[in-house]
Parts: sequence; structure tokens; C-alpha cells
Amino acid sequence: MSPENSDPLILVVEDEPKLAQLMIDYLQASNYRTHHIADGNEALSYVQHTPPDLMLLDLMLPGRDGLTLCREIRRFSELPIIMVTARTEEIDRLLGLEIGADDYICKPFSPREVVARVKTILRRVKRSPEEAQQESHLHIDESRFQASWREQQLELTPAEFRLLKTLALEPGKVFSREQLLNHLYDDYRVVTDRTIDSHIKNLRRKLESLDAEQPFIRAVYGMGYRWEADVCRLL
Repeated sequence: MSPENSDPLILVVEDEPKLAQLMIDYLQASNYRTHHIADGNEALSYVQHTPPDLMLLDLMLPGRDGLTLCREIRRFSELPIIMVTARTEEIDRLLGLEIGADDYICKPFSPREVVARVKTILRRVKRSPEEAQQESHLHIDESRFQASWREQQLELTPAEFRLLKTLALEPGKVFSREQLLNHLYDDYRVVTDRTIDSHIKNLRRKLESLDAEQPFIRAVYGMGYRWEADVCRLL
């Protein structure tokens, strides 16, 4: 990783020069250092000898493709990796998470979105769970079945409260609908997977009414949902 007081180093592995330069320009404007590589073989060697703080990794590359490169890096490093792809049918594999990617971005994309994702992941990996709980804007009081965001009370149903707690305790983890259903009801009632979608929609609406700028819950194509904000603080 980069020295403690220097700007984070972002490795951009992309074989389209114009797209790579666009990402580099926006990253540098946000005070990130960058290094660009267009070949998968070169990227593996670079990571081994000059570990960056985060890697933006294209799926289709000469030398080694992004999937292979990600798997090989995971054998020796927990380097945060954001996959970049134009092949939406690959998304469930990218974050199937059998390859170990932390996030994905679909082409075409906004370069501002790229910078936002980079900031979110770097902020997440640099803090310990204890620090994250101390700084969290989300507070959950289990004894009172209450939750608040930035000291603003959330009016939640019991199902919404359980969903919020399940997701927010493990930010970044993708939960399938089946997994969320298992946390939702104690009486084993018969419900469909789409029940989760309805509860998530209502929960997201209530959260965004308190903070429209903060991404809270993200749908992961073909898999389920994950919490995008900070880890919660349990009271």
C-alpha cells in the first residue's frame, strides 16, 4: 500500500486508451495517484511488486483476462478490486464472489460514479470495525426496536427493522433474497422472494427521505441486495 501520508494509488487496468485516460483524469482530479496498465500479464507483476491501494480492472484484456487476473491476485492479496465490464451477463459471476471482486461497474458509466465507488471502498477498508461503529451515522437500538440515521428517527415496520439490521451489520456483503427471508420472520409463514423486494423498496424510500445523497441499499443483479453505507452502531 502507499505510504501513510500520501494520496492513495489507484491501478487502472484497461486496454481502451480513451476510457483509461477518462478514469485517470477524474481520479487525479480527486487527489488520487494513478498508474495505467493495458495488459493483464503486466498488471499481475505490478501488483506483486508495487501494491496499489485499489485496482480498477477491465474484464476483457490482452495477456490475462480480468477474471483470471482477479483470481490469481486473490491467492496472495486482499487488494480491493472493482471490475469494469460491458458484458452484463457476467455480472452474477463477477460478484458471485467466487473470484473475489469487491464491486463492479458496467460500461458505459459515469466517471463520477467510478470515483464515488473508489472512495466508498477505500473508506471501508481503511477503518477497523470498531472505528466504523464509532463514526457510523446509523444507530440501531435492538431493545427498543428503533433505528435512526444522523439522529433522525426512522419509522420502520418490524420486517423493515430486521432487514436493516441484517444488511447494515455486514456492509458490502451480498445477501440473497432467501437469506434475507430467513432473517425476516420467526413464524415460518409462507412468503415469496418478491416479498423482500417490496420491503426493500419501502426501507430504501424511508432512508432516502432522510438523506437523498447517500446510497443505502444496492440491488446486485442476479444475486440479491447489499448495504452501501457505513456499518451500523448497535445500542
